[in-house]
Amino acid sequence: MNADRAPESKAVPPFDPELDPALAALRPGGKEPREPLTPDNLQARQERDAAARPRPTAEALRADGCFEVTELRVPGPPDGPDVTLVSARPSGLAGPLPLLYYMHGGAMIIGNAWSVLPRILREWAIPLGLAVISVEYRLAPHAQYPQPLEDCYAGLAWAAGHAAELDIDPDRIIIGGKSAGGGLAAALALLARDRGGPRALGQLLLCPMLDDRNSTFSSHQMTGRGTWDLTSNATAWKALLGDRYGTADLPPYAAPSRATDLSGLPPAYIDVGSAEMFRDEDVAYANAIWQSGGQAELHVWPGAYHGFDSLAPRATLTQDAQNARTRWLQRLLAQPATRTAPGAASRTTSRKG
Repeated sequence: MNADRAPESKAVPPFDPELDPALAALRPGGKEPREPLTPDNLQARQERDAAARPRPTAEALRADGCFEVTELRVPGPPDGPDVTLVSARPSGLAGPLPLLYYMHGGAMIIGNAWSVLPRILREWAIPLGLAVISVEYRLAPHAQYPQPLEDCYAGLAWAAGHAAELDIDPDRIIIGGKSAGGGLAAALALLARDRGGPRALGQLLLCPMLDDRNSTFSSHQMTGRGTWDLTSNATAWKALLGDRYGTADLPPYAAPSRATDLSGLPPAYIDVGSAEMFRDEDVAYANAIWQSGGQAELHVWPGAYHGFDSLAPRATLTQDAQNARTRWLQRLLAQPATRTAPGAASRTTSRKG
């Protein structure tokens, strides 16, 4: 399908009736779609997000002593700045603990490492006995590919190499993220495989942003509906990729849907809504993992739009999605970890992709 040609069908999946009111509350006057992200309003959107998005302090994240929280500055990628990691774990829990290494969402242009932690710590760290590290990677367009991904890789390599200091199990690291963070997690799994870097136990990909080409049926079908559409997505990808946007030779580390070899990756959990533009690229990614002989668990939540669980946290569908993610994590953590010798998965790939 050509990225500039909408599908002939105008039919769209209906939104879940519990989710629709939360979406309507975002529309001016309750009627018009949200203003899409464009190159003209990108800077203003970033400034507004930086001012409004929560950025809890380490003291606030400790939640009256429930968690041990440390902000770390670790060596960044070659020729890059240091990377900030926010490390948190349930207080008084003997280690070494499994680690969830997490990348926040925000279309590669907004968001921060701190805002996602309260929910992650509440829903996963305590119930599952997990340590969590959230990564503050550089944002586009000031940082373009491969800089944000290299930040994430540098932080992962540091954490795995300092496992004893962090009291974590280096053989039980799960990489994960949501939206843009899910795309970074998928790219990080590919990069670690090809560099012979730390091998993750699993990859948690929540409505991941994987494909820069905007050529799927759902990317056109859902234009003007939901929280994220074709115009916004193209703006974000252009901010990240610059002149490399849409080029035929774009590396899979930049846009994981470009990968032709998905073998040798850790088990994946992928979920997405039936009523969002990322639906088809995420389903295709799960299918490509299966076709490569890998393991993936795929959930397509009926009537869900992008980010539905954040906008409607009490909805039945949100609870179902959260329970499914937690059960996958529980099953993954119940499996015996398999050590991988350093460099065992190494492939011939340039450092910068």
